[in-house]
Amino acid sequence: MTPIKIVHAADLHLDSPLSGLERYEGAPVHRIRGATRAALVNLVDLALDEAASLVLLAGDLFDDDWKDYSTALYFRAQMRRLADAQVNVVWLRGNHDAASQLQKHLDLPETVFELPYKQADSKIFEQLGVVVHGQGFATRSVVDNLALSYPEPLSGMLNIGLLHTSVTGREGHAPYAPCVLSDLVNKGYDYWALGHVHQREVLCEDPWVVFPGNMQGRHVREPGDKGATLIEVVDGRITSVEHRALDVVRFGICRVDASAARSMDQVLGSVRDALRAEVSAAEGRLVASRIVIEGATESHGELARDPERFVAEIRASASEIGGDDLWIEKICLLTRDVIDLGHVRLRDDAIGQVFRGLSSLRESDAGRVELAAELATLGSKLPPPLRSGPLALGWEASAGLDALLDDVEQLLLSRLAHAGEP
Repeated sequence: MTPIKIVHAADLHLDSPLSGLERYEGAPVHRIRGATRAALVNLVDLALDEAASLVLLAGDLFDDDWKDYSTALYFRAQMRRLADAQVNVVWLRGNHDAASQLQKHLDLPETVFELPYKQADSKIFEQLGVVVHGQGFATRSVVDNLALSYPEPLSGMLNIGLLHTSVTGREGHAPYAPCVLSDLVNKGYDYWALGHVHQREVLCEDPWVVFPGNMQGRHVREPGDKGATLIEVVDGRITSVEHRALDVVRFGICRVDASAARSMDQVLGSVRDALRAEVSAAEGRLVASRIVIEGATESHGELARDPERFVAEIRASASEIGGDDLWIEKICLLTRDVIDLGHVRLRDDAIGQVFRGLSSLRESDAGRVELAAELATLGSKLPPPLRSGPLALGWEASAGLDALLDDVEQLLLSRLAHAGEP
């Protein structure tokens, strides 16, 4: 029997504004802002190339309400390509394109079916032997367990649940439509096509419970390979579930351990090797990389004395390695001198007292609260980009305080080393 192929995607965030790119020198603004549209084209190409019968879109196709109709027109044009090839599409609304957020009418082809948001329902494809169950979001914040009210599976059909959810919760994602894995597994469906979480994750294989991740990363906090899931069905049974990359811009954090380096040139060599590996893995895509240099290293003093030269050398190397297809978003120099912190804390002078004080502050709840309050006062005086958004310093969080204390310790250690202190 000829296999049936189904494409499962989610979280396109078509025409996401990606504000703040202009602040970065040399940022390929137009390529990055056009990436979500290009990923949508790649999705349609995948469905057509694989002769798919059905495309499932698990919410957040759009990024809140449209500024104008061009977003809807672009989406409709791609849906028309699928309709012309007789490929059916089933979609539902997530938190970003909930009915309360996206009020404008979507004039879509007759082969594109939206599942309702007032209650769960099913779309049956008799000729395929497939039924898709699901419910979209009526409002941006849905805290009910929607999966519990999904219809019972239909006998003799491949049953698919389409759901926008955080399941038990995922870091960086609001807990919308929460549920536990057993709610999904015990429903009796063959496949759960999830959305909302931007990192690909297979939660279960019997039955299949899959987050495909978003189709296109939008910043360095959404790194790596992004795309959709291709499902193959033979005689009503799922025979394969495969990830397919669809992104056109590959974001990533390039971490370089400088601990073995004895000079700036050796660190630069390690950075170049890491960038070559990133460019190769991206297979012709635009690479947007944040470089993080870390570790206790003998090269720290040289790096600290001439950071401008170091940054310039990296950017020149990036141009040689990747040309216009490699953009360095930021360079974070987090190295430190090779020095025994424990020994410094045992000193009986003022230096030892300072480091012991920092150590005590980490362990004191009252001290951390007081420090957080002082930092909040300071933060209120900072420019808006440093108070919120991707450039936010994050001092208000516990992890942010720990990172700040780490930075203070390493700065003091560096000063000690440069002063010739033991």
